[in-house]
Amino acid sequence: MMIAASGNATVLWYLTRGMGVGALVLLTASVALGVLTTARWRGARWPRFVTAGLHRNLTLLAIAFVAVHVVTTVADGYTPIGLKDAVIPFISPYRPIWLGLGAVAFDLLIALVVSSLLRPRIGYRAWRYVHWLAYVSWPVALVHSLGTGSDARLDWMRIVGAVSVLVVVVAVLARVALAVEAPGGVRALGALGALLVPVVIVTWYQSGPAQRGWAKRAGTPVTLLAGRRAATSVQRAVLTSVTLPHSAFSASLNGSVHESSRSDGLLDVVIRGDLHGGAGGSVRIDLRGQPLDSGVSMTASGVSYVPAGTQTVYLGDVTALSGQRVFATVTAHSGAQLQLAFDLNINTQSSVVTGTMNASPGANG
Repeated sequence: MMIAASGNATVLWYLTRGMGVGALVLLTASVALGVLTTARWRGARWPRFVTAGLHRNLTLLAIAFVAVHVVTTVADGYTPIGLKDAVIPFISPYRPIWLGLGAVAFDLLIALVVSSLLRPRIGYRAWRYVHWLAYVSWPVALVHSLGTGSDARLDWMRIVGAVSVLVVVVAVLARVALAVEAPGGVRALGALGALLVPVVIVTWYQSGPAQRGWAKRAGTPVTLLAGRRAATSVQRAVLTSVTLPHSAFSASLNGSVHESSRSDGLLDVVIRGDLHGGAGGSVRIDLRGQPLDSGVSMTASGVSYVPAGTQTVYLGDVTALSGQRVFATVTAHSGAQLQLAFDLNINTQSSVVTGTMNASPGANG
């Protein structure tokens, strides 16, 4: 079996994450400016039309980021997310509720664009109602980011979420304070909502995405959870007294290969092997991609390596493919890094894999 690389799955993965976070930041800024614009806020050197123009441009830029986020998510292929899942809420097999909220936010933004283009025909009042409805896309997008994103438990993502909430809350409270012509009950209700919504989101986050086991409870397919067990092992692994690899070594590999077709037409290839010689141990290579006559065109990958006699798991991705040669970079929980090069002989008929693995310490090894 030959394995060919098609595109850079790692680049798509980082791009979809970056665009998603970027869209949330831009949408937060757009909502805050939109709220201030409704209060006819302006400064001595900052006319109101500048605020309105900036609000409009930020919204358009946020929509562009969301569009790229959707396209790269679908193109990445690691998760079973199709284009229809990005438009039709709650039908995806992957985290249906939280991904569905992302579809709702996307649909609301599309409605905003369409209504703005048709504003001369539908009238100002109808456009205004749709415009205000689009503000709902911000909390929905925030919950989608925390419920679906793989970075929800990372400190930097927590900071992004907290700052986003703070910016919108301050903007709404400022709007309430400036609305002196509004009835006191309406102003009090607005202030209460501005304070209550963040409390609800934080409470949900602390009991949900911030906890271990969220991926399973959120609706991640069992097949993907199985592929992430190595990552869980990395988080729980502890260094033992056994010396870890600090110099280059070679080991022979004997193992098996398993192929399975997915409902979306992609092919999963899992290679498992025991290593003999050098640091020994065991290795697993996961590949996913479009099936070819001579193999599979990779769109996603994962590699895990455990040296013999240790509980340390090196985890990483395939970096290059050439025929039956596989190159990967893996990193241990301690930060130690290894560059792996596999020369494989793969027999899919007998499901047997033999070959060699050459390892050398990386920059952090």
